[in-house]
Amino acid sequence: MSGLDKMRETFRRDQVWNFLMPRYTYEDVLDTSKGPILYLEDVTVSFDGFRALDDLTLYINDGELRCIIGANGAGKTTMMDVITGKTRPDHGSVFYGQRIDLLRLSEPEIAALGIGRKFQKPTVFEQHDVLVNLELSMRMDKRVWTTLSARLSGEQRDRIDEVLEIIGLKNEAYKRAGLLSHGQKQWLEIGMLLMQDPRLLLVDEPVAGMTGHETERTAELLTSLAGQHSVVVVEHDMEFVRSIARTVTVLHQGSVLAQGDMDTVQNDPRVREVYLGD
Repeated sequence: MSGLDKMRETFRRDQVWNFLMPRYTYEDVLDTSKGPILYLEDVTVSFDGFRALDDLTLYINDGELRCIIGANGAGKTTMMDVITGKTRPDHGSVFYGQRIDLLRLSEPEIAALGIGRKFQKPTVFEQHDVLVNLELSMRMDKRVWTTLSARLSGEQRDRIDEVLEIIGLKNEAYKRAGLLSHGQKQWLEIGMLLMQDPRLLLVDEPVAGMTGHETERTAELLTSLAGQHSVVVVEHDMEFVRSIARTVTVLHQGSVLAQGDMDTVQNDPRVREVYLGD
């Protein structure tokens, strides 16, 4: 492309420069009046000719708890990467509510809108206690001078206490995070996301490596979050999925193979053939 062509492209009448794009805050513009909080329509992602997502269409309702299952390579991680802005699709649309086009936004902007993601391996500040981990995760001005001089308000302290109660770590508030069990670290990371006041939580394999008791507690925790939050859980443990699922979506080769309650999905011959086995 010549210099003149580049100039013409830059000044196209239908082009909106990035710095002129609106900076959304979800309290102002998140519109879930039609039901869904997340719309993925005809989303395709290719890596070196391999289609990780193939015209994926999926809707997540506001306040629901959705479980996503599928074999390795089915597109689960790529789907979450697209939602959070880490991966840009070849084509398709991704909307948060009816009005917010996530494909126009960066990863930090998407996170600021109230979309939180928890990866499979917990990432916490192991040298700090649980309380400090939650404080550091709070939505607030993170510039250096503001952070050094900040003092928690009564409302912020109340919120930390509330989250400690939700994640079941009130008695461990002053315990160093590195000394927590694997399950407790997972709960702490969920709490760190909650400190950012998300409306949509993406949770990747939350019970991998947990004891039976920790798995049960995690099921209770995620179930309690639904309603006030929309929760999307990617998981391979079918017993855990059955314990929390209302709607299960099965991905296969980058698109939706089946969807419904757990019994419907488990009895689907296509799902049994490609994922659950006979």
